[in-house]
Amino acid sequence: MIGFGAYQPSTVVTSEETARRFGRTGEWVRGRTGIVSRRMAGARETVHEMAVAASRQALSNCGMDAAEIGLVIVASCSADRPMPDVASGVARAVGATTAGAFDLNAACAGFCYALTVAADVVRTGSAKYVLVVGTERMTAWVDPADLGTSIIFGDGAGAAIVGPAAKPGIGPVVWGSDGQGADLIRIPDFSHGMHMEGQAVFRWATTELHPVALAACDRAGVTPGDLAAIVPHQANLRIIHAMAKKIGAPGALVAQDVVRSGNTSAASIPLALQRLAEAKALEPDSLALLIGFGAGLSYAAQVVTLP
Repeated sequence: MIGFGAYQPSTVVTSEETARRFGRTGEWVRGRTGIVSRRMAGARETVHEMAVAASRQALSNCGMDAAEIGLVIVASCSADRPMPDVASGVARAVGATTAGAFDLNAACAGFCYALTVAADVVRTGSAKYVLVVGTERMTAWVDPADLGTSIIFGDGAGAAIVGPAAKPGIGPVVWGSDGQGADLIRIPDFSHGMHMEGQAVFRWATTELHPVALAACDRAGVTPGDLAAIVPHQANLRIIHAMAKKIGAPGALVAQDVVRSGNTSAASIPLALQRLAEAKALEPDSLALLIGFGAGLSYAAQVVTLP
């Protein structure tokens, strides 16, 4: 990965505001999720527009001309229309007018899936540079009367540019899905809001995923002690803390962007990566473990070298 970009809507919704609808307090929400606030997109802040903004920042941060991009992959589970794909619109808007483009939906694991595809595309020479974007407008799919989902989700987009390197900087992926839990998080159809069986998802995430993370370290030829950072999908702070403890990397910085951004599904990992980059929290060439997980129940983990 060469660099990152991000976009978050300007409207901040605090946990106090969200909790009030249900006769609860902000402290009640924070105690269960760790979320202090989340961002909510306005009418013009579509999945496409947020992706374009994050992509432009990534290109600027990397000092790249969009014409160098050979492929655009957009990971999203909240696109507002079935076609055309978001990626082709992003490619056109940023100036990557001849790039290949497609969307990928692996829900909250989407960015890690897309990053894996991008790395393989670069390795095989199908494209020299790939723009990978996670972009979500989750609040459009959440029923505001549903306590379990409306206190968690937020909106935003994050982007990364993947390119060639003398030494591979994106490790082998460990991915899969637990089909028996495929219906635990779902949107039945376009006219209904999201449904999530939160307790079952919490148990799955806190008991089944740390072996995936450890397997990704093993496949990359590193130990948890070699990690400078753990950047999990920002689902819930309690899940993040439980997972990090079981991975056992006491010296690693654990990304906790969920506190201020909420759960932004496929956008959460690149948003957290850009936040770390802005803060200069880690040295270049540091190792970070990424692990995405969510609806499906799909998951993916890989060790990456940070730019």
